Amino acid sequence: MPFKQTIENARAEKIGEHGVGKAAFDDALKRGEAALDRVRDAHETSSLPLLRLPAKTSDLDEIKQAAARLRNGATDVVVLGTGGSSLGGQTLAQLAGVGVRGIEAFRAAPRLHFMDNLDPATYGELLAKLPLATTRFIAISKSGGTGETLMQTAAAMSAVKAAGLEPRIGELFFGISEAATSGKRNGLRDLLGASVEIHEHDPGIGGRYSGLSNVGLLPAAILGLDIGAIRAGAAMALAPVLARRPPAEVPSALGAALNTAAAHAGKNIAVLMAYADRLERFSRWYVQLWAESLGKAGRGTTPLGALGPVDQHSQLQLFIAGPRDKLFTVITLGTKGQGPRIDPDLAKRAGEPDLGGRTMGDLVAAQGRATAETLAKNGCPVRTMHIETLDETSLGALMMHFMLETMIAAHLIGVDAFDQPAVEEGKVLAKRYLSQS
Repeated sequence: MPFKQTIENARAEKIGEHGVGKAAFDDALKRGEAALDRVRDAHETSSLPLLRLPAKTSDLDEIKQAAARLRNGATDVVVLGTGGSSLGGQTLAQLAGVGVRGIEAFRAAPRLHFMDNLDPATYGELLAKLPLATTRFIAISKSGGTGETLMQTAAAMSAVKAAGLEPRIGELFFGISEAATSGKRNGLRDLLGASVEIHEHDPGIGGRYSGLSNVGLLPAAILGLDIGAIRAGAAMALAPVLARRPPAEVPSALGAALNTAAAHAGKNIAVLMAYADRLERFSRWYVQLWAESLGKAGRGTTPLGALGPVDQHSQLQLFIAGPRDKLFTVITLGTKGQGPRIDPDLAKRAGEPDLGGRTMGDLVAAQGRATAETLAKNGCPVRTMHIETLDETSLGALMMHFMLETMIAAHLIGVDAFDQPAVEEGKVLAKRYLSQS
């Protein structure tokens, strides 16, 4: 496994009364066996196509070919899609520096823009500044009826037409959406038209679970990432489940049991704090995955993303001394010896001689360890996940781990991990209000 998960410092036996109790944890872990059986059954029957993706290679060439076409001659690629249609791709793209503070501007072409939020000022300015003749637009909507994506796509097409580029729409645009079926309209396919290449979005894979499909892998391939290694990493996380290991030997089952038992003890906030800029979008992806999958029927816990070391200075005070209503997951990387090395004379001048000769990675590694230990010493339940090398394999494994953990947790608390009725209700109301304005 490309990461190591440790849960001892979340247990009451280790940190005291605010830790996860043995009885509740053991009960959740025992019930996890039935959840694992359901996952294995879904894999065997292919009733959840998501579980077949880690071993799938037949679609990789098609994704790579589409990526090569979109990348050819492009200065910019704009990904249009909200929520799960974007966050999985953003998570993978950060491996290549997209969305990483300070360095994104220095990336080689094509520049990748994920327009996952609908903001008229931001999107209007983007369309005004893009070199439209060398920009490619990828519109992603599972149903083909996502209002935000349809509006962004229509606006982009209007801008392209206004620039005199209408004959090139088939070259400049690309789509991912469910196949058209009789009796069901697909607005995105109708909008893009017959000249635009559109790849099928698997109808059995929901948006927040689609990061390992063409939805997430296409942007990754455009950036030159190894999409086969992403799938291979996901297969590593799934392997203990398929090997019929007991729940105590399956990392995702352990994580689900820990979260469920923590919620039973009043830990209703699940904080994920990653010590890497390249995991910032991962934390946002996790928040949607956990919230939209589990927040139903008055159940579920509230996910909160944090980024280390910066959030040591903005949230850690509350985490340690505030309400005892949180379970923490701290993700660290093998950063020792990495980054700029500090000149000993300059360290002395700054009044911090201990920094002399140390690298920036040494300090980050020490901070991640210190945060986890400080939380535990103050009675805050914390699990740690350590990734020695953050690459395509380890990130694929991490994403699959949390998808499995979410699915198992949903079984343990008795909700459907794959629907989102409250979100759909909001969409209906928004369309009604728009028609009345």
